[in-house]
Amino acid sequence: MTTAIPYTKKPFASSILLRVRTDQPRQIGMEYWKGPHSKIISATPGFEEYRQIHLAATNSGLWPATPGVETTIPADRRIDGVAEVTFQSALSPLFGRKQTRLAYKDEINVFRRTLLYAGPPNSTRWYDVAGPSEKTGARALVYLRKREGVGTGAFRRYINDELVPAFARAGVSELRTQVFMPWNEKLWDTPSVAHDNPTDQRFHASLILGFEDGAARAAFFAGEEITSLSDELSGFASAVHAYDVSAALTYVEDGVILPQYQE
Repeated sequence: MTTAIPYTKKPFASSILLRVRTDQPRQIGMEYWKGPHSKIISATPGFEEYRQIHLAATNSGLWPATPGVETTIPADRRIDGVAEVTFQSALSPLFGRKQTRLAYKDEINVFRRTLLYAGPPNSTRWYDVAGPSEKTGARALVYLRKREGVGTGAFRRYINDELVPAFARAGVSELRTQVFMPWNEKLWDTPSVAHDNPTDQRFHASLILGFEDGAARAAFFAGEEITSLSDELSGFASAVHAYDVSAALTYVEDGVILPQYQE
C-alpha cells in the first residue's frame, strides 16, 4: 500500500510557459525577463510567491526513452522558461488586474509565445521532502500530457498517490506538483504574442523535482528506479517532457517583494 506524503501547502497557483523572441540572441531575452520584466510582475498585488524557472538553452529531454511516450522535447515547442505564480487567495488575480495590463504590454519586448496553465484551488501541492539541512542545487521541470482515454480524476490520483511517493522515496529535495484545468487561451491573451497550443500539444500536469546537485539529478534519470516508474507512467501519460533547469529565481516570497531575487 502506498504511503501518503505530507504536503506543506496546497496553494492557488498558475504557470506561464515562455518562449523568448528569436530575432535577438536568447541571452538578451533571458536577461530582460530576469530584470525589467520581473519588476513589473513582482509589483502585482496578491502574490504569495513569484518565481522564474529558467531552463537550459539545450533541452532535448532528461526523461529516458519510454515505449509509447514522447520523451524527446520537440524543438519547435521547446520553452525557455516558466513564470511560476502563487496567489494569496483565489480572489488575488482580481486585485492585480491593473499591473497585469502592464505585463501584457511588456511581453512583446521579450517573448514570442506565452501559454498560461492554471489549476483549480487546492490542486497545486508543495511537499515536505527535504531534510533540515538539505539544500537544492539542481532541478528538473517535468510536464505530463494525459493519455487519451484516461480520466482527469484517475490521472490526478495517480500523480498524488503513486508518482509523488515514488519521487519522495528517490530522495528528491524539492517536490511541487500542479494539475491543470483545461487550457483556455482567453485566460492570457496578450497582444502581438503567439498563444497557439494545439490540443495534441497541451499538458495536464507539471512537477518540479529538486536534487542536491547536477550529479544527483543525472544519476536519478539514469537509474533503474525511473525505468520502472516509466513503465507505470506510460499507462497514464502520452508525453513526459523533463527539462534541465538552469536557475530558479524567487522575486516574491511570503507575500513580500524581495530587494534582490534569491536563487
